[in-house]
Amino acid sequence: MSSCRYAHLLPKDEEALENASAMTAKRLDEASRIGKINLAATGKDLMDDEKQGDVTIDLYAALDMENQAVVESSSEIENSQTLGLLTGFLHVDDWCHANILFERLSVLTPVAHPQICSGLFRLIEKSISSVYDIVRETKFQNCGFSMNAHEAVEAADSSTTRLPILLAKELFEMLACAGPYMYRNTLLLQKVCRALKAYYLSAVELVSKGDGASRRVAGVNVVPRLHLKDARLRIEEALGSCLLPSLQLIPANPAVGQEIWEVMSLLPYEVRYRLYGEWEKDDERIPMILAARQTAKLDTRRILKRLAKENLKQLGRMVAKLAHANPLTVLRTIIHQIEAYRDMITPVVDAFKYLTQLEYDVLEYVVIERLVQSGREKLKDDGLNVSDWLQSLASFWGHLCKKYPSMELRGLFQYLVNQLKRGHGIELILLQELMQQMANVQYTENMTEEQLEAMAGGETLRHLATSFGVSRNNKALIKSTNRLRDALLPKDEPRLAIPLLLLIAQHRSVIVINADAPYIKMVSEQFDRCHGVLLQYVDFLCSAVSPLTAYAQLIPTLHNLVHLYHLDPEVAFLIFRPVMRLFKRQSSSVCWPLCDNDTLVAKESEPTEADDLVLDLGGNQNPLRWSDLLQMVTTMLPSKAWNSLSPDLYATFWGLTLYDLYVPRSRYESEIAKQHAALKALEELSDNSSSAIAKRKKDKERIQESLDRLTSELQKHEENVASVRRRLASEKDNWLSSCPDTLKINMEFLQRCIFPRCTFSMPDAVYCAMFVHTLHSLGTPFFNTVNHIDVLICKTLHPMICCCTEYEAGRLGRFLFETLKIAYYWKSDESVYERDCGNMPGFAVYYRYPNSQRVTYGQFIKVHWKWSQRITRLLIQCLESTEYMEIRNALILLTKISSVFPVTRKSGINIEKRVAKIKSDEREDLKVLATSVGAALAARKPSWVTEEEFGMGYLELKPAPSVASKSATGNSSGGVSQCEPPVGRVTSEGQPLDSGTSQKDQTLRTKPIDGRVESSSSNARLKGAPVANGSDMLASAVQGATSRSSEKPLDEPPSKIMDENVAKVTIKASTESEVLPILPLIMFFVIRFNLEGAQ
Repeated sequence: MSSCRYAHLLPKDEEALENASAMTAKRLDEASRIGKINLAATGKDLMDDEKQGDVTIDLYAALDMENQAVVESSSEIENSQTLGLLTGFLHVDDWCHANILFERLSVLTPVAHPQICSGLFRLIEKSISSVYDIVRETKFQNCGFSMNAHEAVEAADSSTTRLPILLAKELFEMLACAGPYMYRNTLLLQKVCRALKAYYLSAVELVSKGDGASRRVAGVNVVPRLHLKDARLRIEEALGSCLLPSLQLIPANPAVGQEIWEVMSLLPYEVRYRLYGEWEKDDERIPMILAARQTAKLDTRRILKRLAKENLKQLGRMVAKLAHANPLTVLRTIIHQIEAYRDMITPVVDAFKYLTQLEYDVLEYVVIERLVQSGREKLKDDGLNVSDWLQSLASFWGHLCKKYPSMELRGLFQYLVNQLKRGHGIELILLQELMQQMANVQYTENMTEEQLEAMAGGETLRHLATSFGVSRNNKALIKSTNRLRDALLPKDEPRLAIPLLLLIAQHRSVIVINADAPYIKMVSEQFDRCHGVLLQYVDFLCSAVSPLTAYAQLIPTLHNLVHLYHLDPEVAFLIFRPVMRLFKRQSSSVCWPLCDNDTLVAKESEPTEADDLVLDLGGNQNPLRWSDLLQMVTTMLPSKAWNSLSPDLYATFWGLTLYDLYVPRSRYESEIAKQHAALKALEELSDNSSSAIAKRKKDKERIQESLDRLTSELQKHEENVASVRRRLASEKDNWLSSCPDTLKINMEFLQRCIFPRCTFSMPDAVYCAMFVHTLHSLGTPFFNTVNHIDVLICKTLHPMICCCTEYEAGRLGRFLFETLKIAYYWKSDESVYERDCGNMPGFAVYYRYPNSQRVTYGQFIKVHWKWSQRITRLLIQCLESTEYMEIRNALILLTKISSVFPVTRKSGINIEKRVAKIKSDEREDLKVLATSVGAALAARKPSWVTEEEFGMGYLELKPAPSVASKSATGNSSGGVSQCEPPVGRVTSEGQPLDSGTSQKDQTLRTKPIDGRVESSSSNARLKGAPVANGSDMLASAVQGATSRSSEKPLDEPPSKIMDENVAKVTIKASTESEVLPILPLIMFFVIRFNLEGAQ
């Protein structure tokens, strides 16, 4: 077409452009006013517009506006020579020149004229006719709606008449020119979709069956991979420029939407989401699309105002009709409403059953779009709680994905992975809701006593305690769980299950370091929230990925978890612990930690390589021996830690669970009784209709199945605990016997084992107390139970309270509760003490000599008194602190131990006074917590005893000295009452105050100086001698009970020694050699303490 001839055509382009721009501006203004409130309207007018009654929607409003505009511009094509020329080119199939005119006149939207539009459609149909004939003959459309590209190719492989399909680039130019006006011919639109699908699948097949070399297809040389890339780009362009915009103008036609989805589903979700994001970019430029969008938004809001359970079916279908044409607009409007009104979640989720797969896919995009939208805070103003809109959105998404199998989750999981990489973990609430709704895996921190006890049981008992009414064999639950697992572990890459797990664990580790919160309690809340998601996610993976060998093959090795991914040992063992139960001997089928006869024989003889436990997962992984695992373990802690611990004890502690140590028989019996009661109740029903009988039969079968499972599980559990105990009994002698530094056994054990795990979860807190009791009851050599409790209470409890998060403080309190409960049980009766403790190595006076004399019952009561006073002192110190977290954690700890502590009336009253003072604190959360603690203390008050009753005649209680005596001593601590700790006095952190024992019962613990040999005519005492044991409080306790001398441990900080005691220090004569070189050290401490007291 000659440009000089075109210049003579009328009207001129500039004139036509001016007229078209004016018309477009007018129509855009009309479209933008749709749905806007007229501020000049009267109240009556507004009420008439929103009157109650049947809701009606106008699906053709935008089309009516467009048809009116077409009528108004009908004379334009008659008076325009350029449009006439374009019509002629289309009539003679001259696409080359027609395309030039389309590009030149694009601002005039020539395709809007019916004559030009029909001519273009005729060319499009002609271009795809040959391809569509192939599609129809091979019945390509029957491959299935839900198939992706790979599956569709496999389904079509059986066709022997398949021919390679090519589409000319001119077709895609025509589709771009047609734009949203393809809505005028829905039949042609569906043909185009099917042709595009066949075109893409043919390109995929060329790649899958070829060797990558160039091939000749339909007379054209093509390189398969380049051809596939080109086909994908062209289809993306067709979808974005023509198919998706046309859908917005087709009123309620789900069939067309399904045809478009057939093409969209061939593309990765990343490409689909990009197309959705670009979908509405032309809304502000094309009046009819803007009008359709505004109308859909207005109608959606009107429907949501009246959506309820009663009219769910009718209005749900209306929502679906609107979403069929404008999924982005409608679904975005609905999400806005859900974020603001959480009670809309249930009716909206039910209404979404009428949506198509394309709309479900758009819905996930809209949810992610809302998550990434800037300018919205995801935490409330207090910085602690999740914002209401995010909580509502997460709850909605969990309910939706549970109910509808069509929801795809990979996009959301990739978003969570990307956010964790950036250090943002607040969106993990969506993962939490998905696991809770789809898999019924819930994280509950504040368990009831029944639930916590059930957590020690088997799978059936745990399910009955935590299922919240969900049936074990619920088919819908099983399917949704599998869908969630498959979304994390799809057949093709990427598989995000393990990356997500590792990122959550790493994020947990760096929260405290990278937190930008202004207050510690905000950091604490973030840590607890992330930790809860980690526990929930690992629980889900262990239950969803079966068998256990599949889980073992999925996760990294223990070495990689710690050294490659830099996870804390406690987190690494949380992930790896289930795998440890796959270790077994090659000659036996019994897995660790169970015991068999071969194990006992092997322990008695010299161990050989064949006796070693082996983890053999097959495949590409080499077998892992237990000795190799222990070698890995030694690299997880500093080398000096192994001077007081053994790798075997460490691995055993972290490998076992509460299930291995404790049988909650009462909980089993309670559940069995409940099931029998349920059976009896069913038998008493009098309804004899056929449906009722069938239902009763089904319920009886379900209950009987639970009964059989519980009975079998109880027996299996008891056998498991007995077997584990036999193994532990055979191994206990080797755990600590070879440790060179026995002085630090309890401190290292607390630091490396107890504290990391007892603050990990509530069941772990109970497990730690049970494990310590197991070590005691087995008679583990060199593990001193009394010293363990003493170090726990007197040296480590206060620092732990100060550095715990809120939830960790509760778990620590639970561990302390279990520990004190056992200790009080031993103290309750001398016969109980003699039976459980009297002859145990854990109560040896010199615990590095397990066969030495034992702590007497009277001595145990005295040290018990010391513990009670120490806990009182440190709790009062915390409650009087100015630090928020210290006060809060002390209150939480008190809540957990209130049923066993305080015991004495004076301690209780002193603590109660401090708690009452906090009730008037201006911080509301502390007031609420203090009120709860106060109520617990008040309920326990009648059970408090006097000091005399507590001492049972073994304590020598003195009245408090007078003020004159206090000043005479020149030491503030010298006047402390021996029957009640001085309250309100601030002491150094972690400082044990032994005010509970009489001066005569305070004893001297001496420490070997420089580890040198002490000469004696009868004995040469090396490191580890009883009198020289720096941590062996029990040895000096026995001496003090015999000599009634007033002595004080020298390994305590100097500020703890009372000057009047030190002045009277005497070194008890013994048949063993004396530690005379320590006298200068004693004098040094005396002088230093007097100076400090004078200050």
